[in-house]
Amino acid sequence: MADDPLVVFTPSGLRKRFRRGTGLLEAARDLGVDLDSVCGGRGICTRCQVRIAEGDFAKHGIVSSSEHLTPLADAEHRQRASGLLKHNRRLSCQARIGGDLVVDVPAESQVHRQIVRKRADARTVEVDPVVKAMYVEIAEPDMHDPASHLRRLESALKETWNVTVAGVDAHVLRKLHATLEEGGYRATVLVRRGKRLVDIRPGFHDRLHGLAVDVGSTTIAAHLCDLQTGDVLASAGCMNPQIRFGEDLMSRVSYAMMNEDGAAAMTAVVRTALNELAGETAREAGVELHDILEVTIAGNPVMHHLVLGLDPTPLGFAPFALATDDATIMLASDIGLELNPGSRIYVLPCIAGHVGADAAGVLLAEMPYRNDEMTLIVDVGTNAEIILGNRTRLLAASSPTGPAFEGAQISSGQRAAPGAIERVRIDAETLEPVFRVIGNEHWSNEAGFAGEPTGICGSGIIELLAEMYLAGLLTEDGIIDGAMASRTPRIVQQDRTFAYVLHQGPSPIIVTQNDIRQIQLAKGALYAGARLLMDHMGVDSLDRVTLAGAFGSHIDTRHAMVLGLIPDCPLERTGSAGNAAGTGARLALLNGALRKELEREVRRIEKIETAVEPKFQEHFVDAMAIPHKTADYPCLKRVVSLPRRKAATQGDGTGRRRRRART
Repeated sequence: MADDPLVVFTPSGLRKRFRRGTGLLEAARDLGVDLDSVCGGRGICTRCQVRIAEGDFAKHGIVSSSEHLTPLADAEHRQRASGLLKHNRRLSCQARIGGDLVVDVPAESQVHRQIVRKRADARTVEVDPVVKAMYVEIAEPDMHDPASHLRRLESALKETWNVTVAGVDAHVLRKLHATLEEGGYRATVLVRRGKRLVDIRPGFHDRLHGLAVDVGSTTIAAHLCDLQTGDVLASAGCMNPQIRFGEDLMSRVSYAMMNEDGAAAMTAVVRTALNELAGETAREAGVELHDILEVTIAGNPVMHHLVLGLDPTPLGFAPFALATDDATIMLASDIGLELNPGSRIYVLPCIAGHVGADAAGVLLAEMPYRNDEMTLIVDVGTNAEIILGNRTRLLAASSPTGPAFEGAQISSGQRAAPGAIERVRIDAETLEPVFRVIGNEHWSNEAGFAGEPTGICGSGIIELLAEMYLAGLLTEDGIIDGAMASRTPRIVQQDRTFAYVLHQGPSPIIVTQNDIRQIQLAKGALYAGARLLMDHMGVDSLDRVTLAGAFGSHIDTRHAMVLGLIPDCPLERTGSAGNAAGTGARLALLNGALRKELEREVRRIEKIETAVEPKFQEHFVDAMAIPHKTADYPCLKRVVSLPRRKAATQGDGTGRRRRRART
């Protein structure tokens, strides 16, 4: 009718005329407005709060006023007295329409709240978990109505939430009668995928949490999230206890091959670590473990198999066959997690034999498949996982970089830990270095610097070699120039080669010619893998380069490009994604639709096997040079003055002085 009030919801802009007396929540649902409610419209949860705009809205041809709603209901008076209902808001489940309205739905009242992403160019992601809480009031048993408790519960869910039950967990049935009795036939049902009952609580209950986990070969990181808001409530990490069975992935596969119970032992310790992290995050957030209803897990193929209790030994030799590459869903108790009996785990899909669920997590976090930009994503580790593409096509490869980036096989190398050198600068004139160590914000030449460095970690090694090259101490072939010994005592002879003394102290930190070779081998393999994907893609330039992983997040991309670790790209379009695998696990936890999106995109990725590609070796040889034997690096040259290429002289004192411009 023309005289029916017009109701406009913002920010959606949805509008319609409704009869007077229509409930505001009912109107929102009729229009499909994104308005939350857990209690089923009983004024208990306060999630359906709205603001009424006041004044003349010429755009809509109406005058909106809060007086066009029915007066505050008893439930609203109670919630306002408790402080849960703000003075300028109404509960849409209690207010009824009496006139024209412009209704603002605040962000915190929206079902699909936005997940805040750190990357400025990242797409918005909404919170829409697979498990949801639904409050119902159930008809009590009656001699004249023989319906079972479950039948009454199903009827209440259908009437209140339009949910048709398709399955019930056994533990729900076991406690159904007692729970309904305890709650006076008022209960909160936890429903998975809109059809399966995974838990039931007496009365109103809206605490619902999930755990996102990235199981790395070195560290394990866990994030406890509120499934209603998307907030990260607590995070915790630990060293992967499997390290005692082997430092790298292949040594752990070897341990499983050589010991009858080797794989089972590694599975047991990683599952214990997962339980400990769940407990630690729950305690920090003040959350009960039985309130954790969903877990997502990302990890490389070996970690993926060991967490699930699958045999990892086929991953130790060609053709590196996975037991499964599909996303895996099972009860959390199936892998020994002591959470809610109805809690499920979702293990992200693997891409290929050495491109695992961690790479899938990175793919979901960065979403190159939604953009036109040709994007290279590199998860740097002992086995680099590389993804290249855009919305049109996606390629992936793995490249055996080895453990040098983590400090292994380096004379003064160590893992990233307090005391390790992580940043290095070398003065082009004096050839004197300054450095920073993990745990101290001051540079070594500043007053606040204290303590003795314990070694140098991966990010420090990359910066040191790049700085040595820019200062003229290192040739393009990666040879420490002995002629520079005439300019600095930090160049010292070791047999037939030279070394650079970064720190002189009780435990000197020295980079040797062999150390440089190890880094060259690692960076050559990584670059060759990326270049091979570019060949298959048919491109010679990139729009964006992103470094992922714990190690990648600490690499300075300028130094990485100077060293030739990554292909040329505008420096302002290179950066770090941090622990992108963990971010991907968190997104999969908070949005069920993204799981299907990820599974679809993973299936269309083309895997390039570097081991059988003839061009890989050619790219590898050229990439041993600094930054590269043939690649010109025009983007880098616009902001960094690279030294002129020359051959090294081994200590003849004729090396010419080279200068560089600092950016």
